[in-house]
Amino acid sequence: MDGAEFATVALVHLLAVASPGPDFAVVLRQALMQHRANALWTAVGIGLGILVHVAYSLLGIGLIIQQSVMLFTALKTVGALYLTWIAIQCLRSGPATLDTGETMPTAQSAGKAFRLGFLTNLLNPKATLFFVSLFSVVISPATPIATQTFYGVYMALATGLWFALVALFFTLPAVRRAFARFGHWLDRLMGGVLLLLAGRLVMSSVSAGE
Repeated sequence: MDGAEFATVALVHLLAVASPGPDFAVVLRQALMQHRANALWTAVGIGLGILVHVAYSLLGIGLIIQQSVMLFTALKTVGALYLTWIAIQCLRSGPATLDTGETMPTAQSAGKAFRLGFLTNLLNPKATLFFVSLFSVVISPATPIATQTFYGVYMALATGLWFALVALFFTLPAVRRAFARFGHWLDRLMGGVLLLLAGRLVMSSVSAGE
């Protein structure tokens, strides 16, 4: 394995995963509005969603999606609709939805929390662009498939770990108490952010179709 190539992949991935986006917004909301277990399940879902992007990038399907205006526009549209649906759930939240303790009943099942993270990552067109670019530009075509697969597994684990740490931090009682004063307004703010992200996807889809 080329150490320099792996270091480049790790650095580029770290910068990408740490930048704000739908994944971060969803995990932040889960951490502040749900129990810790649900936030962690959402982080696991995001990490496993990465493996899907890795799989189609290795197979070359991602490049086909990127080069097909119709397919990529369809992906953006589905992603925008999903983010809009999540945003509406946030905007409809009422007062006293912020969990500052461990006695509030869990509103989600583990499966629902996992699907939320998995689908948020899977339907994010930026993730498609990132992984297609990574596997076609940063990673050499001469790199063995086994090594490329290792890179993909590493990025999935690193992504899951990063968002698990985000979930753990924002579910700390002191952090939740600090956010408690904002209550459902914070939830609505998250909804607004997700709507803006969905709007950007729609606008980029319209621009691509012109």
